Amino acid sequence: MSHEPRAVSWTGDALSLIDQTTLPTTLRRLDIRDVDALIDAILRLAVRGAPAIGAAGAYGVALAVAQARRENWTEGELADAVARLRAARPTAVNLAVCVDRAAARIPQGPDAVLAEADAIVREDLAANRAMAAAGADWLVERVAAGRPLRILTHCNTGALATAGIGTALGVIRELHGRGLLETVYVDETRPLLQGARLTAWELAQEGIAHKVQADAAAAATVVGGLVDAAIVGADRITRNGDTANKTGTLAIALACAYTGVPFMVAAPTSTVDLTTATGASIPIEQRAEEEVLNLIAGGITAPDGTRTHAHNPAFDVTPGTLITALTSERGVLEVSSGQLPGDHWA
Repeated sequence: MSHEPRAVSWTGDALSLIDQTTLPTTLRRLDIRDVDALIDAILRLAVRGAPAIGAAGAYGVALAVAQARRENWTEGELADAVARLRAARPTAVNLAVCVDRAAARIPQGPDAVLAEADAIVREDLAANRAMAAAGADWLVERVAAGRPLRILTHCNTGALATAGIGTALGVIRELHGRGLLETVYVDETRPLLQGARLTAWELAQEGIAHKVQADAAAAATVVGGLVDAAIVGADRITRNGDTANKTGTLAIALACAYTGVPFMVAAPTSTVDLTTATGASIPIEQRAEEEVLNLIAGGITAPDGTRTHAHNPAFDVTPGTLITALTSERGVLEVSSGQLPGDHWA
């Protein structure tokens, strides 16, 4: 993984982020020095992926503490800045969890806050390594292809979405490293084509064979027998195994269930929200209508009468009954067979 990017890193006095809105054509970094700049980066998806925004949020608390000292904030102003940062992306549970962890160290001073953020990054890296190995082991044991595997993935779940290595893409990298990967079908993925722009970029950096496909082609790819398994990430997993992930994931899970193709979710246990019973309670972000009713080649996609009528959810929820396996740093749960996070990871 010599080309593996680091999406989130601390420089000593600023937070350095890969600006993921400029990939794949331009690799540039943003130096973030205040809370509002970080919130803006999170909202416009310059930094994205549940574990990555969790790490960024933890370092954001350190930025807030430093900014409070520079600008003579009151305790209330500091608390408000931390709260705004915590709420920047409501679907991904990692942001709130990591901000809370770092904020709990504020009374101990700036060094303690930074130490907590550093610990979050180390834990995520270790979790990614462990889940990659566990997920690959499970697939090798359960998917008797007798040849390197063909994998379908959705959105971006690699080093760009985490502290490094990746969740679903980490499993894919592990298979590749073992010589057990034939090719990867990469869904282009709305919003902002994160599969086509980011996952394909990461796979190209590693020399991993892949094909980018339209989201609408994914179900037919599965039903047509072109893949041996689908592996996706998650932004929140509830007690019963229901999983929120980038919109379009549910259709893949349904196609896998129809054909008997394994559907795997790869995520650290920090993404498991044991306080939420089912996916029905997960808040789903609605993105701007313009992303659906957008300009293409200088023209409007939709006619005048529909320009204020768009449904653009960023995520959907896949029921746990459709999830064959959930791999984390704690091993693999066969969720659709009744091994639920709330029972095993409480």
